[in-house]
Amino acid sequence: MADADDRYDEGMFGMPDFGDHVDNGIFSQILEMDESDDDRDFSAPLVGNFFDQATETFEKMDHAVANKDLGDLSSLGHFLKGSSATLGFTKIRDSCQVIQQYGHKLTVDGAPEPDSEVCLQKIKDALKAVKVDTAELEEMMKKFFG
Repeated sequence: MADADDRYDEGMFGMPDFGDHVDNGIFSQILEMDESDDDRDFSAPLVGNFFDQATETFEKMDHAVANKDLGDLSSLGHFLKGSSATLGFTKIRDSCQVIQQYGHKLTVDGAPEPDSEVCLQKIKDALKAVKVDTAELEEMMKKFFG
């Protein structure tokens, strides 16, 4: 399999193929708001701010997990899901959806999950995954933006 640095979708502003981390259609719309491909004065700070926001949100989620605060976890998942969806960061969005749902004591399909411990474990698993996915995507974005 090709390294992410070697894969390019030439139809998307010479954008690398971020795999299933990014919806290229959405992300390319963000890039279109830049004045030029050489000057990413709109998209680069937006993406950078997202990763700062994600780090802060993960810290709050860790605290909420320690306190077994499902309601707070649901709110934080919803918040980060919206930000990631806006940028087209699909893997982050999907994990945040899991956190949001189980915080509401619902499965990802919307069925009730009355066992708080099951919900908390599903959230812990999703939080672990989203942190890894976020770190991977942040590295890819740093390479993309230079």
